[in-house]
Order: sequence, then structure tokens, then C-alpha cells
Amino acid sequence: MAKILIVTTSHGQMGETGHKTGSWVEEVAAPYYILSDGGVEVAIASVLGGVVPFDPNSLKEDAVKGEKAKRFLRDEAAQRAVRESHRLANVDRAVYDGVFLPGGHGVMWDLPDNEELGALLREYDFEGKIIAAVCHGPAGFVGALQSDGRALVAGRKVTGFSDAEEKAVGLDHMVPFLLETRLRELGGLYECAATFEPHAVRDGMLITGQNPMSSELVGEMILAALDER
Repeated sequence: MAKILIVTTSHGQMGETGHKTGSWVEEVAAPYYILSDGGVEVAIASVLGGVVPFDPNSLKEDAVKGEKAKRFLRDEAAQRAVRESHRLANVDRAVYDGVFLPGGHGVMWDLPDNEELGALLREYDFEGKIIAAVCHGPAGFVGALQSDGRALVAGRKVTGFSDAEEKAVGLDHMVPFLLETRLRELGGLYECAATFEPHAVRDGMLITGQNPMSSELVGEMILAALDER
């Protein structure tokens, strides 16, 4: 059975502002069920382990529109998995066929320079395993390198939460960097669709989605890539 590791943030606020954030529930839920319903074993880890913080805005009724997000919130096994997430540093990386990084603004603080994540991404990239992310999740690629020392995204098609979308939600002045700009600076061949439209990109085994609306597309691309492997 194929296995995918979901790695989430453990950071629950926007920097030191007290403004609560974390993971975005739709971005965890949609790929979680697309994969698990497709016969893939899914495990959830976070930077610190234990309870995964979720952005309160992602839990509001008007945000929880997708059936997978609703299912996730009432699924006791899934809820236990995010209450008792594995600590990233303790994960046996060798047993997984790939990794998926959901977004939520929390990732902007604790994923970009995480040494354990950087080592995992470099190893998986070298081994041709699946590396996927959605929305702010590609922030986890910022500190990661290819085996030749270049940035993980250098020369590769990639997407993620656009600068226009960050400005539209009014948080461009609160994040430590603008994701689109940083991915471009690292040599990523960044592309995006219209603001808040579903869009996902695949470049070999590197899969990225632009925003929460792209979560299902990313899950489907991961499943297709697993079938190929």
C-alpha cells in the first residue's frame, strides 16, 4: 500500500501579533480523503507534534463548504490524527512514497527554515518521490535544496498563494514574505490562474496548488502520480 505523509504547521498565530492562524482545514481534508479513499495510507505529522492548530477562519460555516471538510470535522479518526500528530523529527522518512504540505498562514513561520523538512524534501527529490503542497504550503520549499545545491523549485513549474491573493485578504503586511515573489526569486517558474480560481501544476513529481480551492486538484494529482510510481 502506498503511503503519503502530510506535514502541517505547528504555528498558531501570525508571527507574534496574537492574530490566530494555523493550517487551513480544506487543504488538509480534501487531499486526506482523496488519498485515503483511493487506497493510500495517510499519516499526519507537524513540526512539534501533538495538536495541529487550525485557522479559526477555516472552521467558520461559510468556509466549510466542501463535503470533505465537513466529513473531516466529524470524523473521529481524522480528528484524533490532528490531535496526536507525529513530531516531524521522529518520522521514519523511508517508509513514505511522498509528502504533502497543506497551507494556512502558520506555515510561513515554521516550515521555510525547518531542518527536518529540508532534509526530507532533499531526500525525496533525489529519490524521485512525490513532493506536493497547496496554497501557502510551498513556503516549506523555501529552504529546501536539490542534490546539486540549487533551490528545490529552481527551473521547475510551481504555483502557490499569489501576491494578489495575499493582498486581497489583507495580510500582505503581516506575513514574513510574499510567497509568489519568493518562489520567483528562487528560480521557480511560477504560474497562477485568476485570483481564487482553482489551479494546480505538476512538474515531474513536484505538485503544487495555488489556493484552498485547488486542494482537490492537488489530491487527484498526487493519486495519479502514485499510480505512475
